[in-house]
Amino acid sequence: MNNKNDNQEEFSKMNINWYPGHMAKTRRQIEEDLKLIDIVIELLDARIPISSQNPDIATITKKKKKIIVLNKSDLADENKNKQWLQYFERKGIPAVVVDSNTGKGIDQCIRKIEEIMNLELQQQADKGRIGRKIRAMILGIPNVGKSSFINRISKRTTAGVGNKPGVTKQKQWIRINEKIELLDTPGVLWPKFESEEVALNLAFTGTIKEDILERIEIAYHLTKFLLENEREKLSERYKISKQFIEEKLAQEQAENENIYEIMIEIGKKRGCIISGGNIDEEKTARILLDEFKNGIIGKITIENP
Repeated sequence: MNNKNDNQEEFSKMNINWYPGHMAKTRRQIEEDLKLIDIVIELLDARIPISSQNPDIATITKKKKKIIVLNKSDLADENKNKQWLQYFERKGIPAVVVDSNTGKGIDQCIRKIEEIMNLELQQQADKGRIGRKIRAMILGIPNVGKSSFINRISKRTTAGVGNKPGVTKQKQWIRINEKIELLDTPGVLWPKFESEEVALNLAFTGTIKEDILERIEIAYHLTKFLLENEREKLSERYKISKQFIEEKLAQEQAENENIYEIMIEIGKKRGCIISGGNIDEEKTARILLDEFKNGIIGKITIENP
C-alpha cells in the first residue's frame, strides 16, 4: 500500500478509458426500436442513481415519455429513496421505487405508466383509435436488475403477444396487462466512466465486475467511503470499536495507511488469517464487497440527491 498514490493514478486512468466497442451497435439498435415506443422505462440502481444512469440514454430518449425506476431499493437507505423520488419529480421525470426480487413497487410502476400515457390515449380515442396498447421499452446498464424486473412486471403472463408483421418488424412483445406491451429486449447500454468516482460506485454495487478493476483497491475505497459516511454500520458489522477507529485515523501517517490498517482489522475480525499471522487481503476485500453488495453491512445509499 506504500505506492497507493501511484496505484490510484493508474486505477483512475485505466477506468475512465474503459468503454466497450459494441456500444455503437447497441445504440443504433435502440434508436431504431424507439420508433415503435410510447414510453421508456429507465432502470437505475437506487444506491447510485446518477452513476447507474448512462448519459447516452438521456440523449437518445429525449423526445420520448419516460419513467425512472429505482431498482434494488431494498438495499438502499429508505429516506434517501424518498429524497431521490423528489429529486426526479422536481426535474419533471416521474419516478418509482422498486424491489424486483419481492415485487414491491411493481404495481405502482404499472399505474404510473398508465397515468403518464392517459392523456395521449384519450386523444387517440377521440380520433377513433380505441384500444391501442401502450408500448414500453426498458433501458438500463448491465447488472441493474433488468431481467428480474421484466420477469416480475410480466408475472400475469410471461407469454409474448407474438409478432406483428409489418408493424413491429418481427419484434417480440411481452404482454404486461390489457393496456401495456413491453418490447423484448433491446440491448443494454454500458456506462461511460466519466470519472473515477463513477467507476468506483459501479464497482461497489457489483455493476461492473472486480476483474476489470483491482479488488483490493476497490475494497480500500469502499472502506474509506464507509468510514466517512456510515461509520456506525461498519463498526457494528465488524465489531470494531469506534475508539479503535478514531485512534487509527488519528495516527500520524498517510491517510491511506490508516484506512488500510482498519481494513486489515476487518480481515482479522472475519478470520482472514494466513500463515505467519498475516491477513489475506484478497479474501478480506471479497468479504467487504460481497457484504456491501448484498446489504449485509446495512441499507446504504452511496449517492445523495
